[in-house]
Amino acid sequence: MIASLSDMAGTFEIAGKKVARLGFGAMRLTGLGVWGEPEDRQECVRVVRRAVELGVQLIDTADSYGPSVSEEIIREAIHPCPDDVLIATKAGLTRNGPDVLRTNGKLVRLGPAAWPPVGRPEYLRQQALMSLRRLGVDHIDLFQLHRVDPKVPLEDQVGELKRLQDEGTILAIGLSQVTIDQVERARTVAAIATVQNRYNLTDRRSADVLEYCTRHGIGFIPWAPVAAGELARSGGPVDRIAAAHGTSPSQVALAWLLARSEVVLPIPGTSRVTHLEDNLSAATLVLSDAEIDELTAAA
Repeated sequence: MIASLSDMAGTFEIAGKKVARLGFGAMRLTGLGVWGEPEDRQECVRVVRRAVELGVQLIDTADSYGPSVSEEIIREAIHPCPDDVLIATKAGLTRNGPDVLRTNGKLVRLGPAAWPPVGRPEYLRQQALMSLRRLGVDHIDLFQLHRVDPKVPLEDQVGELKRLQDEGTILAIGLSQVTIDQVERARTVAAIATVQNRYNLTDRRSADVLEYCTRHGIGFIPWAPVAAGELARSGGPVDRIAAAHGTSPSQVALAWLLARSEVVLPIPGTSRVTHLEDNLSAATLVLSDAEIDELTAAA
């Protein structure tokens, strides 16, 4: 690539760092069901290194990915972390096993049942300190509450992150899978740098949260960003636009997200270098206004 990823995708500032808006999600650096070791650990290490080589400056992970495996692979790949790279991690979800099981040759997805939320302040503090150790850093640039624990007042959960911030353990605070009301309540306790909600071409349920983040200059990190579902079927709008540009449906999905708002920071994830390179090429894809409008209207 001649131009840098930040030139092509634009930048957004978090914790005093300007990062390219197209990042990397590290959930897939694990085994089946986001559990245990990946099939090819060294390929996962190469993925992280290649992402940084290609200009990725935002790497998103969590203590529950593996658990711990994703953070450990990131350290193996890029420790000591380059100054211009921001590693964002999360706490607030525990694990009781893989979220996908192979039963009678079929994959059965357990989903949220495999990710119980725990937001007790002492637990969040413990996990922040454990992430510091696993990542090999002296502070966490962006620490996100992975889920709001309904058994613990939101203000207590965010309040502990604010204490960690005041101590210098974390620099910026983020939230994940929240409503506008929850963001506003959290902002009475601490400055919120980012919100990470599921949002893509086929799932627009967080459109109001994206709009809120755009108005208030809060970074919006859409997870599952390349999901296109029926829109990517043969002859569908994603398929047609991809064919017109000689590109892949995933690149179209990511380019649409980048065009949605200047606060959007997609984090496509993979455990393969070839897939990573294909995703990052979305930064070079410029959709026309008509194509953006067609995709926006197609949900």
